[in-house]
Amino acid sequence: MSIAIAGERSGVGKTTVTLALLAALKRRQQTVQSFKVGPDYIDPMFHAYVTGRACRNLDPILTSPAYVQQCFDRHSQTADCALVEGVMGLFDGASGTTDAGSTAQVAKLLDLPVVLILNCSSTSRSIAAIAHGYRTFDPQVQVAGVILNQVGSDRHLELLTAALSQLRLPILGVLRRRDDLKIPDRHLGLIPAGELTDLNATLDRLAHVGETCFDWERLLPLLAAKSGGNPPKSPFPRGTFKAPLERGLGDLDLEAKSIRLVQYPRQPYQGAASTLTPSPFQGEGWGGVNPKIRIAVAKDAAFNFYYADNLDILADLGAELVEWSPLSEPQLPPDVQGLYFGGGFPEVFAETLAANQPARAAVKAAIIAGMPTYAECGGLMYLCDRIVDFNDRSHPMVGIFPTAAVMGKKLTLGYRQLTFSQDSLIANLGDRVWGHEFHRSTLTDLPASPLYNLQGYESNSVFAPEGWQKYNAQAAYTHLHFGARLDLPARFIECCRRFRAVFAS
Repeated sequence: MSIAIAGERSGVGKTTVTLALLAALKRRQQTVQSFKVGPDYIDPMFHAYVTGRACRNLDPILTSPAYVQQCFDRHSQTADCALVEGVMGLFDGASGTTDAGSTAQVAKLLDLPVVLILNCSSTSRSIAAIAHGYRTFDPQVQVAGVILNQVGSDRHLELLTAALSQLRLPILGVLRRRDDLKIPDRHLGLIPAGELTDLNATLDRLAHVGETCFDWERLLPLLAAKSGGNPPKSPFPRGTFKAPLERGLGDLDLEAKSIRLVQYPRQPYQGAASTLTPSPFQGEGWGGVNPKIRIAVAKDAAFNFYYADNLDILADLGAELVEWSPLSEPQLPPDVQGLYFGGGFPEVFAETLAANQPARAAVKAAIIAGMPTYAECGGLMYLCDRIVDFNDRSHPMVGIFPTAAVMGKKLTLGYRQLTFSQDSLIANLGDRVWGHEFHRSTLTDLPASPLYNLQGYESNSVFAPEGWQKYNAQAAYTHLHFGARLDLPARFIECCRRFRAVFAS
C-alpha cells in the first residue's frame, strides 16, 4: 500500500512533508520507493537524493492511466514503503472541468488513501470547513487524514484540533512554523539537489521533523508497499508523536469510512510494445537484437531534466547510456552512435558552457556528420547559435540551429499535443503524442519548416508550430515521456544503429 501526499493548493508544503517522511524512513533503514504526480523533474531529484532510488513520475496525460498503474505496481513491490507526492492542489490538473492529470485522478487510479496537507496560517475554526470540503468534493477520493502545517502556537493548535474533532478526521502530523526547512528556489522552481552545498544539514533537520512530528502508528500501515500479512512493525519508538487530540476523538474506523486499502493484483510489466508504429528504419536488429548502441547522455548541473523511465526504456530497448558533461568534458565519450540532451538550466551555466569550446565543437562535428541527436528544452537551447541570459549577456553555443534562446520573465507552461508535420528522428508524419512545456526563454527565429504543430489540453487552445530538425538532429521545447509510446525511443535507437553501420562502412 501507499499514500498520496496532497495539498489543498500549491505552496502548502507538499515537498517539505514528503522529504521529511522519506528522510525519517531512510534513517530507520527502510527501503522507500517514491513517486511524483505530473511532469516535474526537480522534486524527483530530491526524492532520489534521500531514498537512493530513482523517483518515478506518474502522469496519465503524458503516458496513460494503464501505464501509471503498471509503473506504480512494478516499482512499489520492490520496496518496504511507497509514497506518492502530489501536484498543485488535490483536484488541480490539466483541465478546469475534470480531474485529468491531478493528484485526485492518480489516487483513484491506484486506490490510494490521501493524506491532505492544510496550511493553517491565518486560520483556526475555518480549517474544518476546508477539510470537510476536500473530503466530500469527490466521494471516490478517500482522505485518510490531515497534516497541519504552519501551526503558530499551542493555543493555535488547540483551536485547530477542536474544530477538526467534529469531522472525526485523524490528524497524522503537526508542523510548526519554522524557516530552517526551506529549500531555495529560482525561476523554474527549487534549485536542484546537486547544486546545494548544505542540503545534508537540511535533510537532517527534516528527518528529525519526520521522526517526531508524524503519527507513525497510523501512517506506517498505509505506507507499507508489500501485500499480505500483518502491518509492518514500526521502526519508530512509541510516543514520539504527541497526538493533539484525545485518542478517541481522532480515531477513524477505516472499514466504516470505506477507506479502500486495496492490494493490487501483481501484473508483470507490459509496456506498450503492441502499439509500435511501423517505422521506415525497421530492419534486422529492430528490438535490440544487435549489440548495445552507445548513446551519450548529457548529465550535469546544466542538463539534468530526465524522466527515470525514459532512461530505463532506452536501456531496455538496447541502448548503452554513457553520461558525459558538456560543462566540464572537452570531448564526447568514445564510440557513441547517438546524443541525448535533456532539459535543465543551460542559461544559469551559459558562461561555462560557452567556455568549453572543444565540447561545443565536438557536438557540432558529430551532428554535421549525421549522428542522431535528440534534444529537449535546455538541449534545444544548447544547440542554438547562442543563449542570452537574464542579464542580457550573449553566450555562444553549438550553432546547429540558426536562432538564439533569450531568457525572459514569462513562463511558458502546460501540456501540448504534438502532431508531427514531417517524418523525424522519432516519429512519422501525422503521428500524435503528448508533451509538456516548461521554460522562460523564447527563440529569436522560428524554423522554416517546424517539426510539429501544437495544441493544448483544451481543444480550443492552439499554439505556434515549433521544433527543429537539421542533419539528423531533432530539438524542441516540449518534453516527452516514452512510457506509453515505445515506438519513439525504439525508432531513435534504430537510427543510431543505422548511423553506426553507415559510419563503420
